Amino acid sequence: MSGVHSPRPTSAVTRVLLLSTTTGYQTRAFVDAAAELGVELMLATDRCDQLPNPWRDGAVPIRFHREDQSVEALLAAARERPVDGVLVIGDRPVAIAARVAEALGLPGHPVDAARASRDKHALRERLAAAGLPVPWFRTYDLGPRTPPFGGLGAALSKVEGPDVGRREWTPDVGRRTSDVTFPCVLKPISLSASRGVIRANDPDEFVAAWNRILRLLRSKDVQTLRDPSTERLQVEEFIEGREFAVEGLLDRGRLQVLAIFDKPDPLDGPFFEETIYVTPSRRPAEEQQAIVEGIGAAVAAVGLRHGPIHAECRVNARGVFVLEVAARPIGGLCARALRFETPDGGHRSLEALLMAHASGHPVASCRREAAASGVMMIPVPGAGRYRGLDGLAEAEAVPGITSIEITAKLDQELVPLPEGASYPGFIFARGDTPEEVVASLRAAHGRLRFRIARELDVHEP
Repeated sequence: MSGVHSPRPTSAVTRVLLLSTTTGYQTRAFVDAAAELGVELMLATDRCDQLPNPWRDGAVPIRFHREDQSVEALLAAARERPVDGVLVIGDRPVAIAARVAEALGLPGHPVDAARASRDKHALRERLAAAGLPVPWFRTYDLGPRTPPFGGLGAALSKVEGPDVGRREWTPDVGRRTSDVTFPCVLKPISLSASRGVIRANDPDEFVAAWNRILRLLRSKDVQTLRDPSTERLQVEEFIEGREFAVEGLLDRGRLQVLAIFDKPDPLDGPFFEETIYVTPSRRPAEEQQAIVEGIGAAVAAVGLRHGPIHAECRVNARGVFVLEVAARPIGGLCARALRFETPDGGHRSLEALLMAHASGHPVASCRREAAASGVMMIPVPGAGRYRGLDGLAEAEAVPGITSIEITAKLDQELVPLPEGASYPGFIFARGDTPEEVVASLRAAHGRLRFRIARELDVHEP
């Protein structure tokens, strides 16, 4: 799959290939950024390939689970319309993007590093091999004949039912093992945004969490992903401490930290629904420096080299524990919380910054604006059908609020974590200090009242 980037006339417009899902929140922002910079965008999405251009975006249809076929389709498209850079939204297309960049001779993340970035087990192995702080971790195959976990399997008994896809395990009371220490966290290998992540404080909670995640991974919603990694589950130590998110940009191995986000709400479980991100960080300078150094070491250990990265870490007295290093930018609409100043006095969105970088333009001189800013990913208020929202005008009138985006559609089924995969919306704020931003976000959220039609349990007489 090797190749060389096709030469093009010097007068030709710059073109960037963007890989995304058809439902990705960020796609429109990247389209707008490309138009702002005069960059032509070639989209590649998992759209229907049986209808001619159903989304009217000219996207190249690809299938994330058919990697070779998708790479071939993109290389064929690039022969017709040469590209100058590659960008990716979301975790699933990162390996395809890396392979295409490599084949075209464009800078990007190495393929094996891109794969490791979205596999929790491979990521932990690389960090541990580099001597970085990691929780203890074990990964289990969820295949039909494999017991769930080594020695702890002796403390459990299998319950057979008519649906083998919903195999469950129940504790054999009185049996214990030293295989797993508590508290621990169970998580699917490749699902993102804390989906399926559950804390367990004892063997009974462990079994309940295992069964709940197993049902999620066997659900139609997840099975349609056709991702082999959904057949694996990781158990690892629960790491106490403050949690942070770091947005960064790699330029041929050099890391530029774009923002450190504090997460002011505790994320201690049993589920890990994220809410507020606020920047700049309020932590002491030495702690922020330790975070930057920890993320830099993790990036090097994984092998990522060129392009955006989004990282998550926890900090406690034992050090900086990097939980995630993703080879893509921050997800959802959260990027709207970031704005960058350019040397000429202008401003750029994160998407415009990344688009310029992918086009080969220097962006190292761009810096995040001085004002504090933040976003709240609105928690799912409850399971049921979304029927509407009250209090929006009052929430928008809260001082410091810049916008509120409700992404849920009428009659959409809302599903809370750990099974849910999306938020009903986002609240954005700016202020003089991070404390003001957090207060604005909480005040606005307190004024929103979602109308949810909950499903009623119907029991036959």
